[in-house]
Amino acid sequence: MKKLIVKTTIIIALIIVATACNDSYFDVNTPSATADVEELRINDLLAPIIHSTMEGQRSAELTFGNYVQNFVGQGGTASGETTASGLWSQVYLYILPNIKVIKEKAEEKGAIHYAAVADILTAINLGIATDTWNNIPYSEANSGQDILFPKFDTQEQVYTSIFTLLDSAIANLKSTDNSGIFLGNEDLIYDGDLDKWQRAAYTIKARYQLHLINKGLFTANDVLTTLANGFTSNDDDFKMFYDDKNINPWYSQEVLARNTGNFHNDIASQMVSSMNGDYYPFQSGLLTIDPRLSVYAQNDGSSDWKGYVSGGGGLSPDGVTDGNVGFVADGYYTSIDSPLLLISYAEAMFIKAEAAFLANGGTSISTGTNTTAYTAYINGISASMNMYGVDGVNYIADGSVNVGETGLMLNHIMKEKYIHNFLNPETFVDFRRYNFSDNVFKGLKIREEIDTASDYAGEWFRRATYPSTELNRNKDNVEANQQTPVTKVWWE
Repeated sequence: MKKLIVKTTIIIALIIVATACNDSYFDVNTPSATADVEELRINDLLAPIIHSTMEGQRSAELTFGNYVQNFVGQGGTASGETTASGLWSQVYLYILPNIKVIKEKAEEKGAIHYAAVADILTAINLGIATDTWNNIPYSEANSGQDILFPKFDTQEQVYTSIFTLLDSAIANLKSTDNSGIFLGNEDLIYDGDLDKWQRAAYTIKARYQLHLINKGLFTANDVLTTLANGFTSNDDDFKMFYDDKNINPWYSQEVLARNTGNFHNDIASQMVSSMNGDYYPFQSGLLTIDPRLSVYAQNDGSSDWKGYVSGGGGLSPDGVTDGNVGFVADGYYTSIDSPLLLISYAEAMFIKAEAAFLANGGTSISTGTNTTAYTAYINGISASMNMYGVDGVNYIADGSVNVGETGLMLNHIMKEKYIHNFLNPETFVDFRRYNFSDNVFKGLKIREEIDTASDYAGEWFRRATYPSTELNRNKDNVEANQQTPVTKVWWE
């Protein structure tokens, strides 16, 4: 069932609390819709936190989706260096301050289940923030005037906090809550279903464990153990729907903009060529495209599907410079009431497939795996097809996909995860985990800069730089942690 945003709840529950900043934050007028903390019930705060969490994910994807060539700017424009300032504002102005209030009210009332959900949301936001900037304020953030210039925690410290938060949330969700305070329709994700929140916590934990395998802090078998308690079907997907009054932002960004002649994005060659047979030629004669492509995109009416080359130069795999594919007007993500999706059962299956492949001794260039990895790979594709509402029978049966246990390679798993996670910033993590390897992401080439004098031409972007607002407010700490946008983050 679709869970719709309650806009009035979001507006009424908005509070402003100083975070990673100095006292200039206090020299502003209080918005008319702002409520005093004492006036708010614990239930009033959850909807705006969830809304900002999902909007923050989309804000990050506006740049990272270009970095990983889900889409390009109109005419093939590639994104340059980013500060991801929209995400920073969501996390530090609207999410962490409200979560702090929930936690305080939950402790006062003994509402451990509410506190658990708040911890899961904190972990999610710390995760996207640290994966975006590397070191970030956390342990001293949200201290208001007590600490006006908060230090930045290292990414390693932030990840430790993420796992502590998720483990605490899982333990609390398994415990009895005698507070009499229950989640209801203010829960825009699961409508108060605590079993789904628990499965979400495990699945999100597995996602973050996967990030750290190359650091030696977790093993592939650790990921599999965690996933055993995670999502069990598409019904567990972590997503928030919009409605015809509170319209989906991708619909505004892509469909309305295109229809009114304003700047919009087009679908990139890397995505289209992963789905039209360029990189993985179909063998059955029953397919010309992956059936999910028509849910993401529409072409100019021709029988061919050609994406736009990132950077506006060079040739696509079929030898053309200009694509013909833009966002579909009524797709899964681009309808008025479409959802924003954070993590899904299908992604969980691809995480399981990758972890099992690696646990079996697989590498980025090896061939062959075990039944666990192959079954998860096929189940992930099937779940993806079902989620997007398309018939995937011929696709799954095609020899380019149905390669068997002995033929499975890591690039097959990651190709399917890449396709499924369209418009999900997690793909930027995957590209960095495998160092933008074209062994893992077949056909991948770096964006081609029109301006070859660019400071970072020929280099992959790996992080955002800190927003100028934070540089102005917390200069010493920002400068102590600032790196170039092509510098690897800690877990790489």
